[in-house]
Amino acid sequence: MGKEHKVLIMRCDKYDAAKIAGIVKEGMQHLGVTPSGRILLKPNVVLAHPEVFPYAFTRKEFLDGVISATKAQAQDVDEIAVGERSGITVATRSNFKLAGYPEVIKKHKIKVHYFDEVKQVPVSISGAEVLRNRLFVPQPVAECDFLINLPKFNAHPWSRLTLSLKNFIGIQDDRHRLVDHNQFLEHKIADLQAVIQPKFIAIDAIRAGQRMMLTPTPFDMGAIVMGTNSCAVDTVGCHMVNVDPHDLIHLRFASQRGFGPMELEQIDVGGDFPLTEMQAKTRNFEFCLERIDDYFGAESNLSCTVGSFPEKHSADYCWGGCPGALQEAMHIFRGFYPHVHKEMGRIRYVVGKVEEPLDLADGERVIFAGSCTSWEGEIAGKDVQIESSYKTASEVDETRTQSNDMLMKFLGAQWHALRNRSSRYIHVPGCPLSVAQHVNYLASMAKIGNPILDPRLLIPVNIAYYQMRFKRFVNSLGG
Repeated sequence: MGKEHKVLIMRCDKYDAAKIAGIVKEGMQHLGVTPSGRILLKPNVVLAHPEVFPYAFTRKEFLDGVISATKAQAQDVDEIAVGERSGITVATRSNFKLAGYPEVIKKHKIKVHYFDEVKQVPVSISGAEVLRNRLFVPQPVAECDFLINLPKFNAHPWSRLTLSLKNFIGIQDDRHRLVDHNQFLEHKIADLQAVIQPKFIAIDAIRAGQRMMLTPTPFDMGAIVMGTNSCAVDTVGCHMVNVDPHDLIHLRFASQRGFGPMELEQIDVGGDFPLTEMQAKTRNFEFCLERIDDYFGAESNLSCTVGSFPEKHSADYCWGGCPGALQEAMHIFRGFYPHVHKEMGRIRYVVGKVEEPLDLADGERVIFAGSCTSWEGEIAGKDVQIESSYKTASEVDETRTQSNDMLMKFLGAQWHALRNRSSRYIHVPGCPLSVAQHVNYLASMAKIGNPILDPRLLIPVNIAYYQMRFKRFVNSLGG
């Protein structure tokens, strides 16, 4: 069988924009890539802060270098722009500033599209396997002629790896991002590939991230990975860290839908960094696919009870929803308060259908998390009945999504916790509960300082929030 797709692994040991530009330009030439028309670069800026979250995002030097290479290779250009929607409801313009992007954008005199500020438009998709027949995406994505995908090479606690395919979660705004971000997360990632395919991919693997998504530990991988097909690039990425591509469920789904290969034998792997050498270098690369009832140990004041889940394809655990969001939330807290797991109030976190009694310690409070959670029993001498309100994907109307606004989530959690301050438990419905909701409820229930109120974030994040709200309003007036 011929090798239709080519992937390059190139050496790059430091964040030097000029060096990166040269490597990427060489890669574009080798792959026959000529950007044109409306060119959109999509980095991964899920969260950024030079002190607290320094390894979670595509670095500014990487973006700088790719823009230079793009401008050198492009023909018949209508527009070059950078676009993204950050995570946990923080305004994208805030994370761009913290990542150092504005100086790069100004230097190259290109446009920026904050996907949380622009108009969202429906795009029809089809296929026997799709969860829904249309997805809402930012207008710049729908109108793009040439998408350049710039992921950060990171491990991920929900889906094992963030590479080209997974980076597409960032092409949706807050209202639509969490739809199907539960037991159907892997299906959702595959669905998003039907919206638009990147015509060039360059992965920032110079310093990769291990274990967590938002708070990864750095791994000096020293490489740039390039290609023109997401499945091929992600397949090679899996082999780079000694992972069987078949274990990356969204990759398997995307490949089965015809988006590209997932067998190494079908891919021409080139570049100056041999795959075997990379595999030897990354043999101790760390992942975090651990259930929360195992992850938080005896030293932690947070303990978890996990039940069963409603979808047959993953009845034993919800890898794409609340449990992973809890892990990320706790790691955010640790970024601000390193010993939070010992200093927080005692919390029992319950998720899924749980049928056994809860053996609670004195003063231990309970968070029943998510719409699928149900339990019946006694807490502090009172009968308690938590009922499931779960809806499967076909029952969720993507046109009637609820707001995932940062301020509303914060105030809503504060008010909900205040009304239940004398109770030993609280039920927080949602499918899924976002990382931001976990942060807000844990802060209130366990008496932890909320990171959003930390002096390092409070002023810049809130200024960016109100700028985002104003720009969104202005853009809405434009039709």
